[in-house]
Amino acid sequence: MEKNILVLLLAGVLTACVTINIYFPAAAAQEAADQIIDDVWKIKEGDAKAPGAASETPTQDK
Repeated sequence: MEKNILVLLLAGVLTACVTINIYFPAAAAQEAADQIIDDVWKIKEGDAKAPGAASETPTQDK
């Protein structure tokens, strides 16, 4: 019985040491970041052209 526990413990320790690394190509990551930044700037420029258009909320009379 002790041998079974030792084997299971050893198997658990060995599987706990497994690491999965995912590497992204630097050029693709940079391109994606640039696209996100461009999209954010376009949204901000759109808000600047129409001030208050996106931030106005209808008021309700109580």
